[in-house]
Amino acid sequence: MYQPLLATLWQSIGENWAVITIAATCLSLLLWVTLVMNKYVHICLNLFVDTPPPLAMGLQDFDRIAGEEVRFRSFDGVSLRGMWLWANEPVGTVVFCHEFDSDMYSCARYTSALMEAGFNIFTFDFRGHGESSKAGRYKPLQWPSDQDLGDLLGATAYAANRLTAETQPSRIGLFGISRGGAAAILAGASDENVAALLCDGAFSTDAVCISMMKRWACIFARIRLAYENHPEWFWKVLLWLLLRRAQRKMGCRYPSVRKALREMAPRPIMFVHGQKDSYVQVEQTQMLHTLAPAPKYMWIVPGAKHNQSVVVAPEDYARRTVAFFQKYLAGLEIDEALING
Repeated sequence: MYQPLLATLWQSIGENWAVITIAATCLSLLLWVTLVMNKYVHICLNLFVDTPPPLAMGLQDFDRIAGEEVRFRSFDGVSLRGMWLWANEPVGTVVFCHEFDSDMYSCARYTSALMEAGFNIFTFDFRGHGESSKAGRYKPLQWPSDQDLGDLLGATAYAANRLTAETQPSRIGLFGISRGGAAAILAGASDENVAALLCDGAFSTDAVCISMMKRWACIFARIRLAYENHPEWFWKVLLWLLLRRAQRKMGCRYPSVRKALREMAPRPIMFVHGQKDSYVQVEQTQMLHTLAPAPKYMWIVPGAKHNQSVVVAPEDYARRTVAFFQKYLAGLEIDEALING
């Protein structure tokens, strides 16, 4: 009974051996690629989640400033802490977005010159930082997430409403540091109240991740040929897989700052970056500057590491940041040389 079936099967295999061989080869190749990509994604996920960012702020790095503390809510209802630093005769209002693993008080490090120049400062703690609440299983990382974006949009909406109640203009500037600068760009692409953005050490998660994977590929790829000859599409596919696994694991999304810049309506933006930044390389800011709509500025600070431009060149930092917001937020007649140096 089975002999005719076996004979027919062997005859079919004999007649179609080429097709079967090709199919088996393709299946084996697909299985190999799947296993390799799974290994790469697993190791990249560990880098994504566990790699600590550089510590940019010492305990005695600035004098803490006291102001009017308030509570407000993120777009998804999470309770956040904020603080107003009111000017006597305000010329504008700047919302400060602190760096990862910091809090609202670090505004004193970067915005003291703006306060002296007559700008209101509204600063706040992102969720999971300072005394702001933390919702669900979300764990803040150094990468800007949709939840950080919701926090900042909640802060800008609250600030605009409060300014209207105080009979002050609701147009605001955003001043963000590192992850806070990336969040500022994401918010600036969707909030019409944002008149100008200043970003120090900002980056786009997708671009930095690809750079990081290429830089550290030799750690998890033992054969040099395997990590020196991957085409660009390989890194994009790996990034796509990495972000989706990270988003499931961390309970959030990680939007692209590059995409936000391409979609942003033209508005003034200034990029500041340390020339010796080994964490977010200078090329990252140069890329963002290229994508940004005009008017735009870029200041690469010689000798400065990540988030250290204000320490390396404090006088230039004060002059440029004040001049930028005076021109594009306060509407004053300012010489471009004060911004460009």
